[in-house]
Amino acid sequence: MSQAPAQPRDPLGLTMLVAVAFAALCSIRLTVLTAPYFDEVHYLPAAREMLAGGEYTNREHPLLGKTILAAGIALFGDAPFGWRLFPLLAGVLALVASMRAIWHASHSRFATLAFGILLASGFMLLVQARIAMLDIFMACFLALATWQFTAAIRKPEQGRARLAATGLFLGAAMAAKWNAIPLAMLPGIAFFLARLSAGRRRFFSSRRGIPVPGVSLVEAALWLGAIPLAAYALSFWPALFLQDNPLASGGLVAFHREMLGLQTQVLAPHSYQSNWPDWVLNARAIWYYYEAVDGVQRGVLLLGNPLTMLLGIPALFWCLASGISERNWARIGMVTGYLSSLGLWFVAEKSMQFYYHYFVPHFFLLGVLALALDALWQAGYRRLPLSVLGGSLALFAWFYPVLTSAALTEPMSFLDYAWLNGWR
Repeated sequence: MSQAPAQPRDPLGLTMLVAVAFAALCSIRLTVLTAPYFDEVHYLPAAREMLAGGEYTNREHPLLGKTILAAGIALFGDAPFGWRLFPLLAGVLALVASMRAIWHASHSRFATLAFGILLASGFMLLVQARIAMLDIFMACFLALATWQFTAAIRKPEQGRARLAATGLFLGAAMAAKWNAIPLAMLPGIAFFLARLSAGRRRFFSSRRGIPVPGVSLVEAALWLGAIPLAAYALSFWPALFLQDNPLASGGLVAFHREMLGLQTQVLAPHSYQSNWPDWVLNARAIWYYYEAVDGVQRGVLLLGNPLTMLLGIPALFWCLASGISERNWARIGMVTGYLSSLGLWFVAEKSMQFYYHYFVPHFFLLGVLALALDALWQAGYRRLPLSVLGGSLALFAWFYPVLTSAALTEPMSFLDYAWLNGWR
């Protein structure tokens, strides 16, 4: 007799366990640096001005991320805890949403848990979740949108509500930082191509066929096109209460011309600037902080996990080849997300780029690695996937002091972690 198809159990409980452990690791020494550091010096003053109804500073970025930082200051005080609590929560939520997205895309317990471990021990998510910058909010909203979109495909009975949530989160991601724009376009394109492949005669109005039965292409354009743009536009409402309202003359269009001009201006060289080949090879790190505080040397290093960031490169090619040959849409989707988010920096007219611009692509890179490890696991090769996860955790433990501003023994302690010249 033929057997019933396997029905893997949803690892929701284990997902939350990974998230709780990550939150605990993020919270250690969260407030030990009592003064703003790295780009906090740009975003916190902008958040304070928003609270005071004063000047609109940091005009090159949209408002939503700074609005969230302002809410943290208003609720918990203008101090390190108020600055960094919401970024920490956004980092934990990004981890949960990423794991839920890969679960709905793959229905693999091992891939889901491996992805969570790789992200939590991948260095970048931890560091960005502990600093008041905009990137963590953008990544969080993108992860939430991906979760909702994959769930809409997996559970078409919830498709309409899930697609609406996808659109809202895509708009929020763009409203946090423009880097989200290439990825914000992908769900709509994917829906269009999937429906095109279904070959329906009533192409625009038919509700039958993939990717979400019951939703027509016209309706999908509302959820994945109009709603993100509306949510993005509404995020500028706090500007109306500023002393120098940037929308007063010319509205959103003129203001966006100014933002674009600021984004593309030529800036003086910076010692930490880099470009995408450096990011892919994990060759150029950034010391967000390295100073003596009250007689104790502390540092914060932004770097990718040396093991998994490099292993992700061959996994990327494997996922592309196997995804196409096996029509595995989870693998194809991960590769597409990586190339879209990284491809922005192939053409971006931004004179100064930094390693933190690889933050969003690194989610997809670790995602393809999780899917590659899952393929080995399902094929019965258990030791190699477990060794990779164990190695990732071991390196995370070694670097943890300089990911979380722990007390170091001496001023030259950074050499214990700066294995390459580009990491100094």
